[in-house]
Amino acid sequence: MKRWLFSVLAILLTFAAPAFAGEKIKVGIFSDSEDVWAKVKDIAAKEGLDVDLVVFSDYLLPNAALDAGDLQANAFQHKPFLENQNKSKGYKIVPVGDTIVSPIGLYSKKVKSLGELKTGASIGIPNDPSNGGRALLLLQAQKQIKLKDGVGILPTVLDVIDNPKKFQFREIDAAQLPRSLDDVDAAVINTNYAVEAGLKPGKDSIAIESSVNNPYNNFIAVREKDKNAPWVTKLVRAYQNDTIRKYITENRPGELPAF
Repeated sequence: MKRWLFSVLAILLTFAAPAFAGEKIKVGIFSDSEDVWAKVKDIAAKEGLDVDLVVFSDYLLPNAALDAGDLQANAFQHKPFLENQNKSKGYKIVPVGDTIVSPIGLYSKKVKSLGELKTGASIGIPNDPSNGGRALLLLQAQKQIKLKDGVGILPTVLDVIDNPKKFQFREIDAAQLPRSLDDVDAAVINTNYAVEAGLKPGKDSIAIESSVNNPYNNFIAVREKDKNAPWVTKLVRAYQNDTIRKYITENRPGELPAF
């Protein structure tokens, strides 16, 4: 009788037990990275980490949700964006592992190379501080302009102290820059908008950011108090591996693994 009761109890416990006994976390991502994170989720599961992906479409929400404890991690931003959010919102969010970098590039329908840009050429750049500064830093790296010392990663056109070709900068909404190529001599365009417009970074661009020591690398972020939690190591390892590196390289135009 006791043996029968024990068997029944064992069966009941089996059905009552959760299908996944590992630790569960929620990670905020954007829809444009769901394919990559689906693979990360599978890899993490093998390490006993159940990743629930929460998809956002508003750049301000993932950090707010992370700070509130509705998420355990997110992966969508670069350092300048997070620094601004931490400063303006009082968040204590830190990066724990690089993911990708999408090098910003200079494109043109008028010329085939930087050297062909003439004196007084019109250059479209994003009109937001982060990406506008990024565009100017790209032009400086290509020795087209010089910026004031100490401007950091958020320079503006007012910080240009040497402009040999007297470029005329036109500050335009980042999403509209691909359409501006008919009206300007060249434009610095974020990779996501370039790809959406059918442009191929590295092939169609006449200049492009380096992926080495790039301050605009995206990363996985967590609350500061969680940065040493064991699940953080598992999550980062699930992303930073040869499987994910190969997938990004072969399937994500304009993106490079940053690990």
